[in-house]
Amino acid sequence: MGSGHILAIPYPAQGHVIPLLELSLCLARHGFKITFVNTEYNHKRVVSALAETNQIGDGRVHLVSLPDGLKPGEDRSNLGKLTETMLQVMPVKLEELINTINGLGGNEITGVIADENLGWALEVAAKMKIPRVAFWPAAAALLAMLFSIPNLIEQKLIDSDGTLLKSEDIKLAESVPITRTEKLVWACIGDKETEKFLFQVFLANNKAIEVADWVICNTVYDLEAEIFSLAPRILPIGPLLARNRLENSIGHFWPEDSTCLKWLDQKAPCSVIYIAFGSFTVLDKTQFQELALGLELTGKPFLWVVRPDITEEDPNNVFPLGFQERIESRGKIVGWAPQQSVLNHPSIACFVSHCGWNSTLESLSNGIRFLCWPYFADQFLNESYICDIWKVGLKLKKDKHGIVTRTEIKEKVEKLIADEDSKQRIQKLKKTVVESIKEGGQSYNNLNNFINWLKT
Repeated sequence: MGSGHILAIPYPAQGHVIPLLELSLCLARHGFKITFVNTEYNHKRVVSALAETNQIGDGRVHLVSLPDGLKPGEDRSNLGKLTETMLQVMPVKLEELINTINGLGGNEITGVIADENLGWALEVAAKMKIPRVAFWPAAAALLAMLFSIPNLIEQKLIDSDGTLLKSEDIKLAESVPITRTEKLVWACIGDKETEKFLFQVFLANNKAIEVADWVICNTVYDLEAEIFSLAPRILPIGPLLARNRLENSIGHFWPEDSTCLKWLDQKAPCSVIYIAFGSFTVLDKTQFQELALGLELTGKPFLWVVRPDITEEDPNNVFPLGFQERIESRGKIVGWAPQQSVLNHPSIACFVSHCGWNSTLESLSNGIRFLCWPYFADQFLNESYICDIWKVGLKLKKDKHGIVTRTEIKEKVEKLIADEDSKQRIQKLKKTVVESIKEGGQSYNNLNNFINWLKT
């Protein structure tokens, strides 16, 4: 192919866009031209956060968009509805986009890298006889679990439509977390019809991945070594982080507030609690207030990312009475943070996290321990990796009303910070993760082999 023209298309969620964009920037540095395809809705958000530019990577990465089938004001947090409308609209639009690019002459698409959750994009590439790569942005264990669906059906743990038949533990390998059947990624959405629809999508994606030339994954071999024996097609190339290229992270849906870095400069080493729940987590008023009061109760400085949509109403109207005034001297609240830079800051003591895979890799890469507060989907698997397998974090338990109380937050912060054993373990994991992307490391070699294939 030479240093050709790659079309990259992520699933339209923050945790999927960022790592694929990091891979795209890496390929751009190796001479490839990249067309990066977001949905129209997310394209506007990314471009706005980038200060209105659709050219990055020295102009080699061109950001373009396709419609997702939903109207501007419709709810895109409903993953079932979003996925369904995408399936109706985007395959045809993607083929049209490729034909338009190829019709310009001399700049034809020579490869498609598609999020594994967009199996239809791999099928479009196969139909057009374009080399194709499936990209998996989460833990390899989750993809291996999806590959094992036929076994789960055969064992009568689930029905052929994904319905749970038994409440039981599933353990793919000794060094892989136990997954309860009710925590399977499609089974914890909360709406039965959506769960059945998404299960069918996962089945279709499993079939579509058969046409992929490569299956690459944003993970580290030594974090999930046994998985690669169970699913040898999965090639670990992670972590795909902005710090690997010594630049700021891009692809965010909200503008980053970098003032928090200067604020952190004024704090003592290992003193600040960092709280961030990614782009999907929503807290009700009671839980939001309990979290605020828990942070106040710790008596420690904290940096809290409060997205404008983290609660059903304006968060500024939900803070406990007088809270912002009381914590003004030791608390910093921002709408979105430059997370990789924050976690790399010496003042950070621990990370209260939703356990998204990007956040997990970012924290491991910087040797920061976790307080785990998963919200949905693969975050429960990642929590189990963190707390049960790697033992570098603690789970925040909910009370009988489903609330993580202020007392629970205070006690777990104190317990984690005092735990010297987990501090040593996280430093060993940090070394493992960082070494993987250095010259001679497993991810470094895998990525180089992949790039060389793209060039042939």
